Order: sequence, then structure tokens, then C-alpha cells
Amino acid sequence: MATSQKTHKNISDRIRADLAEQISQGLLAPGDTIDENEIAARFDVSKTPVREALLQLKAQGLISNLPRGGAIVAKMDLAQLLSLWEWLAEIEAVAIKLACERMSTKELEALQQLHKHSQKFADKEDWDGWQACNQQFHQAVYVASRNAFLRQEVMRVRARTGVYRRHAFGALGATKTSFDQHGEILEFLKNRDGDAAATAMRRHILPASSTTALTNFILNIPKDLLAR
Repeated sequence: MATSQKTHKNISDRIRADLAEQISQGLLAPGDTIDENEIAARFDVSKTPVREALLQLKAQGLISNLPRGGAIVAKMDLAQLLSLWEWLAEIEAVAIKLACERMSTKELEALQQLHKHSQKFADKEDWDGWQACNQQFHQAVYVASRNAFLRQEVMRVRARTGVYRRHAFGALGATKTSFDQHGEILEFLKNRDGDAAATAMRRHILPASSTTALTNFILNIPKDLLAR
């Protein structure tokens, strides 16, 4: 019985992780319907582990229930989005500060190599290539923070804001800017300057550094992604 329960939980966790990744990548956008039958068929399971996964995602704020039943990917209004984005900037700043104290020399060298590799994508404005490198860069920071709970919270917030952050890149043309900011963060990491690295990370994560840029970002968010 214990083995059966463990297997059941593992399946539920796999479904939750899969849906969270789809939401983060924008494959499931805010307002999209969650199809329990399709998910159950895709994983070849009953609806029970699917519903357990959805309960977890609801608790994380990633999905919301409809009044007459069913679930959709959760939407946020603009105030909620900007507040959550501020929170993301703060916890990313904590992660980089801890990484400054705890990152090994080998990890730092690997991160420097990744940064050099990413330059070709930034120079060519290759969105897909840059996104892959950007994700690896931040993941390396979370690992180096040596704090599993912090990493879990960052990933939760990133999943919830993922589609909106991609629209920010479209509005602000931030690929080259982000590359330069990664370079700045790396310099502070090399110098083990946690406070400066945290300040640089906040600036890197926040959607805009000026009123004009913030206005452009807001205007570029499709209205159907925002709650009314």
C-alpha cells in the first residue's frame, strides 16, 4: 500500500511540474482552460492524480477555479503583476547574495563560460537561444545559493510571471541589455560583493528602469492576459 501511495504521489508531482513548466513557458497562457481529460490521457492515469496536481497548482496561485466547475490558468491584474514582479526581484537578489558567499570556484568558472557562450545569441537577438542560456544562468545562481526553499519560491514566482516577462522582452528589446547585466552580476560574483550583486540583480529583474520603459511594457501586455 505504501508503495502504491508513493507511486501515486510521484505521478501527481510529475503532472504538477509539467503543467507549471507549460505555464512558465507560455504554452498554457493566462485564461486557458485546463483539460483534465486530456491530461489524464496524456499521462495514462485516472483523474485523481490530475486533480491532486491541480490542487497544488491552485495553492501556488498558478490556476484558478471557474464558478461552474473546471479550472483555468490564473490571470493577474496589473497591480498584482507588478507587486509579484517586485517580490521576484527581491528573492532573486537574496539568491545572488547567498551565491556570492557559497558559490564554488568551479561553479563560477562554469557560469563565466555560459556567459561567454550566450553572447552570440544576444548579439543576434536570437530569442530562443538567449532564453535557454538565461534560464541556465539563473538556475546556476539558485543552486549556488544552497537554499532549496528559496529556489522553490523563485521557481514558483517565475512560473506565474513567465508569460508576462516574455512580453516585457518584446516591449523593451532587452536581450542585449540583459546580457550586459549578466556580465555586471558576474563581476560582483567574482569579487564576492554580495550587496552590489543584489542591487544589480534587482535592476536586472525589474521590468523597466524608467517611466517611459514601464509604460511601453504595460501597453505591450495583451489585455486578454490580465484579470478585469
